[in-house]
Amino acid sequence: MEAGRLRAGLLTLPRHWKQAILVAVDVATLSGAFVLALWYITPDAASALRAGWGQWLMMVLLAIPLLAQAGLYSNIVRFTGNRVFVSAFISISAVALVMKAASLWAPFAEFFAPKPTIMVFWGMAVPMLIGVRVIAKVLLVRRGNGREAVIVYGAGHAGALLVASLGGGKQFRPVAVVDDNPALHGRRLDGVPVYSPQKLTGLLASTGVKRVLLAIPSVPRHTRLEIINRLESLPVHVQTVPAIGDLITGRARVDSLHDVDTLDLLGRDPVPPNDVLLLRCITNRSVMVTGAGGSIGSELCRQIVELAPTRLVLFELSELALYAIERELRELIRQRGLSVEIVALLGSVHHRNRVTGIMRAFGVQTVYHAAAYKHVPIVENNMVEGIHNNIIGTWNTAEAAEDAGVETFVLISTDKAVLPANVMGATKRFAEMVLQGMTERGCRTRFCMVRFGNVLDSSGSVVPLFREQIRRGGPVTVTHPNIVRYFMTIPEAAQLVIQAGSMARGGDVFVLDMGDPVRIADLARRMIQLAGLTVCDAANTAGDIAIEYSGLRSGEKLYEELLIGDNVAETDHASILRAYEEALPWAATLRYLEKLLAAADTFDCQRAHELLLESVNGFAPVCEKLEDLVWQATRETGRPSAPPLEKLQLVQAGSA
Repeated sequence: MEAGRLRAGLLTLPRHWKQAILVAVDVATLSGAFVLALWYITPDAASALRAGWGQWLMMVLLAIPLLAQAGLYSNIVRFTGNRVFVSAFISISAVALVMKAASLWAPFAEFFAPKPTIMVFWGMAVPMLIGVRVIAKVLLVRRGNGREAVIVYGAGHAGALLVASLGGGKQFRPVAVVDDNPALHGRRLDGVPVYSPQKLTGLLASTGVKRVLLAIPSVPRHTRLEIINRLESLPVHVQTVPAIGDLITGRARVDSLHDVDTLDLLGRDPVPPNDVLLLRCITNRSVMVTGAGGSIGSELCRQIVELAPTRLVLFELSELALYAIERELRELIRQRGLSVEIVALLGSVHHRNRVTGIMRAFGVQTVYHAAAYKHVPIVENNMVEGIHNNIIGTWNTAEAAEDAGVETFVLISTDKAVLPANVMGATKRFAEMVLQGMTERGCRTRFCMVRFGNVLDSSGSVVPLFREQIRRGGPVTVTHPNIVRYFMTIPEAAQLVIQAGSMARGGDVFVLDMGDPVRIADLARRMIQLAGLTVCDAANTAGDIAIEYSGLRSGEKLYEELLIGDNVAETDHASILRAYEEALPWAATLRYLEKLLAAADTFDCQRAHELLLESVNGFAPVCEKLEDLVWQATRETGRPSAPPLEKLQLVQAGSA
């Protein structure tokens, strides 16, 4: 108990007090080594010490600064590794050499003890300094004390750091390390033995471990998938250290553990970016992102800032979202020492004049249009707002871009625009047609659109929903046993959007390579198992978490496509294809726009729906009736859904 209190007291001391204690201990240790050396060399050690006090003083004045320079007082003692021992050896060796050289200079000879003392001192001081730190580490590191036993998978650099970090922590106690490299089997990491993966099942049984920590941030994703597949059948909670890039840049610590990245379950390695394409439309340019506070919009902003634009204009309807992304970007700019002007503006794409004024005022050259409603059931229940935001908003923003002389305009589209089965998909396909039509009529701005599927961890994605449901103990809800979706990470999607926009010629439809589609039920099952839990089903009625099927939601279909037809061509990027798809002539598109706007103004959902069916090729709604909630309430109550439009009477000054 007393040892525990002493340990806790030492660990909670201010940093400068800990350093002062270390310096005092080292002075005492070096003094002891010096006295022992004198005692070993001469029987009259006391006389020799009186004669060699100057030598002792020189030793202390040299050693402490050298040890400090070597980092022995900035390292955390309980995380001490081999590098500290090497530094101590080099520092004391340097002290011994300087003292030896000084002893040979006649003016200093009288201050030095017998000449062999220096070599004996060196031979004693090095192991004593190292030994003091080893003892301190043993005393300060918690052994057991209720900490959870864990197994670390990976004996590389990240594994060694993780074992050392956990050894001095309060939560986990590493009892074994597993690695695929046979050369490491039988060795130890900070005292923890390294085993072959084939022994993992036996280790789990003998140690009672319920958690395995992956410390393999730099291995290819397909290798991580193989390892995860092996662990999936074991009754353990699998967690992982952050990506190697986050560790290198300091954005995360090695002990910042989190559940397995869902992208690891897909087993697809992101394609390295083409730097030329990344920089072309951004570096030294004024860039604007609409919907800057959304999932895709905010990630676009993060990546754009890193590419050194002169100015980044954030355009966002939500005040809270705008505040959050502006604050984050300004902190990022400060940390990285970047020189980017951030302009944060509230506004709606419904207001064309506002958008035009912003683009002109800030000389916008590149626009990424991410402002859209994308949640299928919500748009199905709010049809008019979906049409206004996704279609009319895109038209307003595109016309504003042309009026303001914007060079490149990139629309963030979706796979749900292909043969749409819901209002959201139909509105996004019509938004694509607006840009295609404007290109066909002739314009200075290069318009293009980038189409991709679901992005992991975006708002409304199943992944954060499943994580929360698993955390609460279930059940995990899946709409249909056979529903499948394409997935991509938000950073990868944003990166590919930027590169695709750089290849725009005008009217291009770019499609991102999303890899193989994923069955959502399988994804849910794997997330449950990797959390160390079991699925409760007919084959295992005693399982931890059940998977319940809630049925397809309004406007949802089982499968999504990325292309209308098969007319595609490769581009300068391996993961980006250019699709050639037919669209209405601009004159016809403009007529439909005017009719849609009129139907929306009078809240005629029936007419708006008919116009979408007429104009959007392949639109086959899965809902048997209109799902707009206000429209349904209007039909039930008989009350008008919108008041008649009032004409504003403008009276000029001086007129009757």
